[in-house]
Amino acid sequence: MKIVLHNYWRSSASYRVRIGLGLKQLAYDYVSVNLLGPEGGEQRSAAYRELNPMGQVPTLQLLEDDGGVVFLTQSLAILEYLDERWPEMPLLPRDPLARARARALAEIVNSGIQPLQNTTVMKKVHAFGGDEKAWVKGFIADGLAAFEEQVQDTAGRFCVGDTPTIADCCLIPQLYAAGRFGVAVEHFPFVCLIMKACHELPAFADAHPDRQPDAVRT
Repeated sequence: MKIVLHNYWRSSASYRVRIGLGLKQLAYDYVSVNLLGPEGGEQRSAAYRELNPMGQVPTLQLLEDDGGVVFLTQSLAILEYLDERWPEMPLLPRDPLARARARALAEIVNSGIQPLQNTTVMKKVHAFGGDEKAWVKGFIADGLAAFEEQVQDTAGRFCVGDTPTIADCCLIPQLYAAGRFGVAVEHFPFVCLIMKACHELPAFADAHPDRQPDAVRT
């Protein structure tokens, strides 16, 4: 099977999937989808919307050996597919309670924070005359405070125990975004310890936005 990841270097959701692929040690082709390109970005093109009707990143393309092609969207669904297809280095704990807690932590980020910092949402806030950075900063801080409180019940070296899970795949991209918007993550000591442990692993380091081929450095 050949794996192709359609993604954008600074997208949190794309970053999550890159981490997951790295933890699974799965090789993939990187296809850049420029969210800030002309006419609102390449994700709005008719060609891309055939792959992903929501016009979002990431999209995981699977080219089967028999010639079949499958497209998967939504980062958490992609991560769970990877975990079921390649169960080595599990992203979800085998214990049902621990698995539910990993998913809950992931959803604090996926549902509670990230949609509010989405590029489309922030453009709307700006269009309405608001300060988009001030808008998102409070949501990130509140979400990370909730994550910090909840992770204290589950943390080992990582969010849930001593191996990375889907929760870590979501947390690290969110912390990168927090830095972009000026949220002081040092107020969250458990989160900072987990971040340090994650950054020591090649899967997290290699997935960092600044290391992607389409990264824009200013």
